[in-house]
Amino acid sequence: MPTLSLSQTAQAVTSGTHSAAEVLETCIARIEATEARVNAFTGTRFEAARAQAQRVDAQRARGEPLGPLAGVPFAVKNLFDIAGEVTLAGSKVNRSHPPANADAVLVQRLQAAGAVLVGSLNMDEYAYGFTTENTHSGPTRNPHKLDCVAGGSSGGSGAAVAAGQVPLTLGSDTNGSIRVPSSLCGVWGLKPTFGRLSRRGSFPFVHSIDHLGPFASDLPGLALAYDALQGPDPLDPGCFVTTVEPVSRSLGQGVQGLRIGVLGGYFTEHATAPAQQAVTLAAEALRAHTAVQKVVAWPDAAQARAAAFIVTASEGGSLHLPALRTHAADYEPLSVDRLISGALQPATWYARAQRFRRIYRDKVNALFRDWDVLIAPATPVAATPIGTEWIEINGTRFPCRPSMGLLTQPISFAGCPVVAAPLWPSGTDGLPIGVQLIAAPWREDLALRAAQVLSASGVAHLKETLP
Repeated sequence: MPTLSLSQTAQAVTSGTHSAAEVLETCIARIEATEARVNAFTGTRFEAARAQAQRVDAQRARGEPLGPLAGVPFAVKNLFDIAGEVTLAGSKVNRSHPPANADAVLVQRLQAAGAVLVGSLNMDEYAYGFTTENTHSGPTRNPHKLDCVAGGSSGGSGAAVAAGQVPLTLGSDTNGSIRVPSSLCGVWGLKPTFGRLSRRGSFPFVHSIDHLGPFASDLPGLALAYDALQGPDPLDPGCFVTTVEPVSRSLGQGVQGLRIGVLGGYFTEHATAPAQQAVTLAAEALRAHTAVQKVVAWPDAAQARAAAFIVTASEGGSLHLPALRTHAADYEPLSVDRLISGALQPATWYARAQRFRRIYRDKVNALFRDWDVLIAPATPVAATPIGTEWIEINGTRFPCRPSMGLLTQPISFAGCPVVAAPLWPSGTDGLPIGVQLIAAPWREDLALRAAQVLSASGVAHLKETLP
């Protein structure tokens, strides 16, 4: 059968054009044909998935209503609990942990919507990284250029969608870990408002900044998945919602009358010419439907990134300190020193960073009194070759791995929702660079409406890769 997008897959299974079993076997064949080159998966569960697909087909045969994601294959970053499996979180240390007793809440919600779980995905160890160059499992490779990184820390999640292995994946985003792989792999991603989705059943990185969210092969599918993931969770004190607010039906509302701006200053200073061109392409597509203004100043972006680093190091180091005392040699060489130094940071640094964060969020929220959606590059550069240590941005040399988050960290530190849209500027040797469509907290619908214009115009889309 032909390769279908997420929304096309759900429609095909619901209508009976294709069975869930047929869709799954096509997915399994694709994984088997490409995985040796991509290294997106750390584990598969094909037999369990076949049983799930058969249940979906049996429901349809009985005339029972199907869920909105009926028969859609999906995979999850390996920090999500899967019942009966060890939650690795990209590490060697966790391999001695007992298997999870239950699926993570978001995994349960996708399955309740009819989606079929096929496996777990590679990541930077404990989500501390932007490139998924995992020493234990090997690097995940960019499907558009196999000697390049896929981004991180949810690199397997981005690469699996880009390679056509599955149309839907779950990842996490603390400082940019959904948006960076979306940008470098050229797929759709959504980092929701902080506290919007339950995190119960996922291995934490930085409790006060962690977000969970979906990657998808098309925008309507991204919205469908996000709606399925929504809902209150009284057992997760970090989930702040009490009602479900469906967004998929908002896609057809357009952007007429929305106040859309382009972020300048810090967000142009830290973006190469192709990244800036991606923003220009997005702004021009939106300008055909509503006014788009240049240039909007985001408050205190550099300070927010610095504070995010302090909070990340402190909370990450504190979480892992007991294991670091006994198993430091088993940690990822690319992150162990940062975790140790974070555990040794003065408490006053952390307290000051959190005090600044409250003031900062007030400034960011005030910005959205005048704007509905703001546009910025998602990464400063396109995907770099695996092992790259340094990149150059507008004449200044930066360390590669942490600098992939230059443009994402200030946004997530404020907790704003972001849709990452895949664009294809020139000057990248055919590689994508995404843009961030940023809205005020709890207004995912506005970011998705702007994304729909980019999708409908053809400016933002996936490209087939890996024959």
